[in-house]
Amino acid sequence: MIVALAGGVGAARMLRGLVAVTDPADITAVVNTGDDTIMHGLYVSPDLDTVTYTLAGVINPETGWGLTGETWAAMDEVRAYSGGRLGWFNLGDRDLGTHLFRTSRLAEGATLSEVTAEISARWGVAVRILPMSDDRVETRVVVVEEDGTGREVGFQEYFVGRRHQVPVQAVHLSGVEVAEAANGVVGAIGAADRIVICPSNPIVSIGPVLATGGIGAAVAARRERAVAVSPIIAGKALKGPADRMLAELGHEASVVGVARLWAPYAATLVIDEADAPLADAVAAAGMRPLVAPTVMTGPAEATALARVVLDAAADPAPAR
Repeated sequence: MIVALAGGVGAARMLRGLVAVTDPADITAVVNTGDDTIMHGLYVSPDLDTVTYTLAGVINPETGWGLTGETWAAMDEVRAYSGGRLGWFNLGDRDLGTHLFRTSRLAEGATLSEVTAEISARWGVAVRILPMSDDRVETRVVVVEEDGTGREVGFQEYFVGRRHQVPVQAVHLSGVEVAEAANGVVGAIGAADRIVICPSNPIVSIGPVLATGGIGAAVAARRERAVAVSPIIAGKALKGPADRMLAELGHEASVVGVARLWAPYAATLVIDEADAPLADAVAAAGMRPLVAPTVMTGPAEATALARVVLDAAADPAPAR
């Protein structure tokens, strides 16, 4: 069995590659829910939905989120009613159906894990998709305002509302101290033949997963079977603010900085060919570097990368 720690577009593409080279029913994806938010009264789980839609083959290829062939009539009306004040977080008309269903089921007393399984089944996804927790964990970001003061906002206000263009002073996880891992997560990690840390933002995508309910300790205990894929290539993130966020929070925005964060949890770090000169520095940071093409421009590239990752996980690196 394979367990993948996932969050966002990069992770979804990695999972798309994994299902091309192994039985999807043998994969468990543990997905970040720190990005979850209440929007227009609806419970929205961006990373869970991106993973689900991608594996179902219905993701919007232009945005990397939402459904293909979307219309936006509902949000257009929201913006018209509010004079543009509302509707900055765009939800497509079909996508709204997912959030309406999720919100209704949670109100009925279902857990997020149960609702996620129901949504996956609706789309015919064979991968077992688990939220990191059924408890609410919220990623909060302290951004630097124009006058230099810090202001704490929800992740989606930073990421979508402000287009992640403001400096970040701190990140913390509200509720993580009391949150428990979703049922089945820790057991799956303990039973996994291979663990994959997908190429997702180390701070706000993978960080919340590892910080929740013993998940980090469970992954660390299987460190020799864990392989991570760097989301940073030649000092830059392909998508999103991971590079800037690392630098703003005092980390090195490079594969070396990623290695320093993930060394306690994974023995091997797959780095892009552009970062081959940093392989020795990655090793010095405590991870075995493995150089390979990591840019998943399409299904073929994702499949090739998945083979590299699974081969590396099948040949565990020696303990430090």
